[in-house]
Amino acid sequence: MNKVVLVTGANSGIGLALCERLLSQDTEGLQLCLACRNMRRAQAARSALLTSHPTAQVALLQMDTSSISSVISAAHEVKLRYNRLDYLYLNAGIMPNPQFDVKAFFRGLFSSNIITMFATGEGILTQKDSVTSDGLQDVFATNLFGHFLLIRELEPVLCNAGRTSQLIWTSSSNAHRSAFNLEDMQHQRGTQPYSSSKYASDLLSLALNTHYNKQGLYSSVICPGFVMTSLTYGILPSFPAFLWTLLMPIFWLIRMFTNTFTLTPYNGAEALFWLFKQKPESLDPQVKYHSLTSGLGTNYTQPCKMDIDLETSEVLYEKLLHLEKRKCISCNIT
Repeated sequence: MNKVVLVTGANSGIGLALCERLLSQDTEGLQLCLACRNMRRAQAARSALLTSHPTAQVALLQMDTSSISSVISAAHEVKLRYNRLDYLYLNAGIMPNPQFDVKAFFRGLFSSNIITMFATGEGILTQKDSVTSDGLQDVFATNLFGHFLLIRELEPVLCNAGRTSQLIWTSSSNAHRSAFNLEDMQHQRGTQPYSSSKYASDLLSLALNTHYNKQGLYSSVICPGFVMTSLTYGILPSFPAFLWTLLMPIFWLIRMFTNTFTLTPYNGAEALFWLFKQKPESLDPQVKYHSLTSGLGTNYTQPCKMDIDLETSEVLYEKLLHLEKRKCISCNIT
């Protein structure tokens, strides 16, 4: 039987690179579904994939993870199309345009903190979030809650007796415990909503394993490393293109000394692709799987223990269940 794979945020960057890598391995044995907010870009992505793999089964699904109604509608469509879902890649995400400290940036270029600065934005970025039409913080809704709601809605096709399914989250090295607060899980009062949402996804993955492993559903988390994507370019929105061009040789040089600078979406998708080939029962739920690239350009995956605990993950899970119930009632969704 063909494996059914759904990828959110699949029209560009790491999501699209993953789809290309999956089809390069097995064109005939996959039913691939690209879940995207912008259907024009999704059509372009599908056309590009079919140009490389003309016989591939590539479907499109309109979904905006920041919108409750969009997620509910998309999940309903998935259940009409498929009677099972083998892999759900929770990759869609946003990072709000930050306020950028130029002086701190140039100081960091000539300091021992340069690698951390580029990988996480530490010391140079603060972010301002917005509010969705559902009354949720935008980054929280897009990166975390929309995906949580999608998983809940897709339980009938994810949890089936006699087989396993995988949830695979695209997290970040910027997922810091210090940015997250259970009493402010939407990060309404903070300045690091992206970091908070990614740490919350690490916690949620652990809780999902606690609640769903007995039903054959397993959850894992990856970090793509420092990748040049539209999300990365958005960190410095006022930077002209030629400055990025000038910085690239520096990035390639840094990669000679650190394996976290994966740089290309293809390299960044390494851990996502690696997990596709693993038995989910063998994976450690408290580990984040990192995409790494050596100075000579060799890609590999390495596990790293996450700074998370079961108690906090369980409290977050219960809070999300409560929010789901409250929001779905207010939106007249049953």
